[in-house]
Amino acid sequence: MPRSIPWWLGGLLMALLFYYTFSIWGADRPIGASTGMSYLANLIFDLDPEQYEYAAIIETSGAWEAVMLIGVFFGGLFMSTVVTKTFHISYIPTLWKERKNTSVPSRMVWSFIAGFLLIYGARLAGGCNAGHILSGGSQLAVSGMIFAVVALGTGMITGRFFYKKKRKKG
Repeated sequence: MPRSIPWWLGGLLMALLFYYTFSIWGADRPIGASTGMSYLANLIFDLDPEQYEYAAIIETSGAWEAVMLIGVFFGGLFMSTVVTKTFHISYIPTLWKERKNTSVPSRMVWSFIAGFLLIYGARLAGGCNAGHILSGGSQLAVSGMIFAVVALGTGMITGRFFYKKKRKKG
């Protein structure tokens, strides 16, 4: 079994997924992720949609996105364990070990901070990175394409500064 699929097959499968998701046979809505996280937070903290306006707003869309996120997790787990046989648990990626440190708590704290900033910014913008890039891009929305260029560009610049090489002493 191959460890990856050709880019054209991945593109074709993504197009079919978007077609199904936007269609009346599928979810009849664009793909997103961050509303699903807000929905799960509402469930965890037992927020009543009749009492909290935002909980009522995301009740339907958030439930769909939460189910999609669970499906993404199990789909990825299936692909890595059964199809590509590349599954392994790694607390610290190789680049982090080379450029930062080998501390698991340090990695977890930085991951939490980065994830929090990403989802907080997405919620302030009234959407999420998946929604803007994937759904917006698939609809050729100018706002989605601008967001993709800015998000990917700032990610590359931030990564370059954050993961800069350590200078060898001596």
